[in-house]
Amino acid sequence: MSDPTVTQKIIAALADYLRRDPKTIEADHHLRDDLGLDSMAVIELLYKIEEVFNIQIPDQDLVGLSTVGSVVHYVDQRLAPAKRSSTDTRRHTPKAKKKT
Repeated sequence: MSDPTVTQKIIAALADYLRRDPKTIEADHHLRDDLGLDSMAVIELLYKIEEVFNIQIPDQDLVGLSTVGSVVHYVDQRLAPAKRSSTDTRRHTPKAKKKT
């Protein structure tokens, strides 16, 4: 399940770019077919998402990012390791060696 904050930020970025009400953008919308973005617009949008989330999206990953939901899922997965490490408060310490 994706983080609602990630979804909101991505939809807000899309709405701002498209000058649309965020309520009209849904996860199953296709970036090109439903929202009318051309290749250049998709790249510009993903650049904005990189800035918002402070991540790098490699060119080879662009192919799989065709719907709003796929972008949300991708960003959520990229942020997941950082979330896990920031929420894991336990310290891993090496076990003491037993004396023999």
